Amino acid sequence: MSENKTEAEILKEQLFMDSQHTAKVIDETELKEAFDFCEGYKSFLNSCKTEREAALFAVKEAEKNGFVPFDNTKKYKAGDKVYYLNRGKAIILAVIGKKSVKEGVHISAAHIDSPRLDLKPNPLYEDSNIALFKTHYYGGIKKYQWVTIPLSLHGVVYKKDGTRVDVNIGENEGDPQFVITDLLPHLGTSQMERSAREVVKGEELNILVGSLPFKSDSGSELVKLNIMKILNEKYGIVERDFLTAELEAVPAMKVTDIGFDRSMIGGYGHDDRVCAYPALMAILELDSAPDYTAVTVLTDKEETGSDGSTGLNSDYLRYFLADLGRCEGDILGRDVLSKSKCLSADVNAAFDPTFPSVLDKMNASFINKGIVVTKYTGARGKSGTSDANAEFVSEVAQIFDNNGVNWQLGELGKVDEGGGGTVAKYVANMNVDVVDVGVPVLSMHAPFEVVSKLDVYMAKKAFLKFFEA
Repeated sequence: MSENKTEAEILKEQLFMDSQHTAKVIDETELKEAFDFCEGYKSFLNSCKTEREAALFAVKEAEKNGFVPFDNTKKYKAGDKVYYLNRGKAIILAVIGKKSVKEGVHISAAHIDSPRLDLKPNPLYEDSNIALFKTHYYGGIKKYQWVTIPLSLHGVVYKKDGTRVDVNIGENEGDPQFVITDLLPHLGTSQMERSAREVVKGEELNILVGSLPFKSDSGSELVKLNIMKILNEKYGIVERDFLTAELEAVPAMKVTDIGFDRSMIGGYGHDDRVCAYPALMAILELDSAPDYTAVTVLTDKEETGSDGSTGLNSDYLRYFLADLGRCEGDILGRDVLSKSKCLSADVNAAFDPTFPSVLDKMNASFINKGIVVTKYTGARGKSGTSDANAEFVSEVAQIFDNNGVNWQLGELGKVDEGGGGTVAKYVANMNVDVVDVGVPVLSMHAPFEVVSKLDVYMAKKAFLKFFEA
């Protein structure tokens, strides 16, 4: 056939990038594997809607697979499996490799917090015979997307005596759910003249929690009293206990298949649990010791800047890797870090043909084309990014190419359109080679996001092959 091709066609084959090379069609066997893998992911999303729940899930799965709590006074051998739980909201898992940690470790780092509504410290009030919770939104959201959808309540309450009470209301059949109300169109003329940023204001994100007064007594705040009576009977808490609580309102909708072909998954929390779950499953799948110690980090606080003791801007990962060096024998943490390599497992914006103007189609990521490598994130002028070096990007690309991992390269929007951040820069600041690798997402940061099943599966395959490299 080649003799029938023109010189231009031959040169194009030799010199141009094949637009399909990162979107290879997988065979039916692997397609079934991808769909089967995503059933576990869907179950994970339904049961893990907060960082605490995701971290607890990781602990349980790790222990089922032979992981034990990390002891920094113990010596470990190749194949040993350990985990470190940080304050119940972040976790590190490691499989000890054959090589010394002085030669570096291979890290995948994803975050398990997602945009949500946190209850204020003093949330419960009554107005016009209606009881409501006041909230403070967490992470970057379009506030108007959070009204008139069913919400559930998750978290912990610490009572005055220090007793912990776990809260999960609105997920099980028969549970009550909650909602933020909105104006009807007939009376919303002034509201609709607001800018989109303020169609619903932060102080208007008040959650409806009750309307019945306590019996027929006279007096004020009887609806609030009735709500506190119900909470006291069920959980033994009083109003003062809200001050020492950590309660999060999240979408109550269940995860579901999207499309006639069931090729996509819709649900809350894809950012970034769509990377956290594959990263966790990849390290659990390591049956034998890898050459390099494999480390999966599931961290907290990314949506608010990664600050805080459970965010990756703290030192807990640095300390853990330093302890691995000490366990092996007087190896400095800086020596472990300087030779280490990391896939910052975070999502990117998938190209949406309905809103094409904010994305550069030549440099965007697309659903079903596999995991997306994002060389840099940040905002205008690459501000706030680590910008991975060519050597490491090339190394990662070779791992994926040699192991049948569908991948693509993408940016987060056009120059000057905005941008965003990941944990990559905090890892890079430890003197670790790092690049973002994650799943393309439609409707990112909405209460109901969409991803491709093939991309989710490719994420697990990518992390596993990275660990095995």
